[in-house]
Amino acid sequence: MNRPVYRIEWLPGTDLLDGRCYCGAQAMSEDPVAMWEWMLAHPDHPQAPDQKDRTS
Repeated sequence: MNRPVYRIEWLPGTDLLDGRCYCGAQAMSEDPVAMWEWMLAHPDHPQAPDQKDRTS
């Protein structure tokens, strides 16, 4: 039985978490709760957690 693989890795030397969903979507955040909420929203990933407060 194949199960989806979610990966959240800490980037050494930073406070950043790099999240990768099994669908290929990727996001970075300092907040682990926001990262898991983003990850578990598959397939409707909202804007990446670290991008919510930024403007283009």
